Amino acid sequence: MAKTLKVAQIGCGKMAKYTMRYVEEKEGKIVCAYDIDESRIGKDISVVCGGDTRNVIIENVKDLEKSLKKHKPDIAIITTMSLMKDIYDVMLICAKCGVNAISTCEEAFFPMNSSPKITKKLDKVAKENNCTLSGSGYQDTSWGSLISVLAGSTQKITKIKGRSSYNVEDYGIALAEVHGAGLTLKEFDEKIASADRISDEERAKVINAGDYSPSYMWTVNGWLCEKLGLHVTRQTQKCVPQTYKEDLNSSTLNMTIKRGDATGMSAVVTTTTKEGITLETECIGKVYGPDEYDENQWTIEGEPTTTITVSRPATVEMTCASIVNRLRDVVNAEPGYVTTDKMGDINFKLKI
Repeated sequence: MAKTLKVAQIGCGKMAKYTMRYVEEKEGKIVCAYDIDESRIGKDISVVCGGDTRNVIIENVKDLEKSLKKHKPDIAIITTMSLMKDIYDVMLICAKCGVNAISTCEEAFFPMNSSPKITKKLDKVAKENNCTLSGSGYQDTSWGSLISVLAGSTQKITKIKGRSSYNVEDYGIALAEVHGAGLTLKEFDEKIASADRISDEERAKVINAGDYSPSYMWTVNGWLCEKLGLHVTRQTQKCVPQTYKEDLNSSTLNMTIKRGDATGMSAVVTTTTKEGITLETECIGKVYGPDEYDENQWTIEGEPTTTITVSRPATVEMTCASIVNRLRDVVNAEPGYVTTDKMGDINFKLKI
């Protein structure tokens, strides 16, 4: 029988409300938690995940290294930022302490094609300290394993098309800002869209320099190609602002987004492969109007052509459940930075 999994929670915001509860419901144990918000630091984790007092006090993330060495968790869940460069320091501390770690950071899902230098550094340190780092979440299930399984019922594939939408209000300020929510169209063009009006050679230089900001489907396409045994020959992305017909209030951004300003963005990633299969995937993240809702639709064109649509998926809960169901997979994986395509399809775990 596997021993009780001891878990550290890094980031005690909207996602941690679910991840900590899900860990406990699957008979894991939260042994330590961390945040940067002074209003949470010093309080019991029950203020985030509800229920009775756990006698686990939220600590300042500045004390992470010392605290991890004291509590010795088996694995850390990182639910903070959306880019590798923003979670690098935390992941590095976990690796140095020999603590396995998994993150909801969308780029962490397959960072080799967007932040190769950071990933190689983390891989090296994790191997030196016999632990595993990885990324998971909604994409692991709904944009990854679901699609690879569907591909398994296809004889010949010519194109894979995906389209998914989600409300950035549900995920916190870091994600909303990455999507350009609240920017004027001019600001969106200058800060986000213009970054992709470059040649393939220029993009390669930006990636190698560690300055690229990939959309979520950028890493998903890389993951899918790796999973399906495809070899990428070219990959591009285009980011387009989304708007709404009326002013929208954003509680996450603490502002009113004016009509005509960016509520978020649509990012389309196109990948061509040596095998002749094209991936064309789109993610739409924005502050929703009252008539908008989440949707996830994928089509595999070929023999046969198959379309699958999931209307109104509970993306937050699915993100957190995916993370928790992957915990034991990460603990059991080989040391280094290991993406989940190497761990098999994601499965329901009655216990972790």
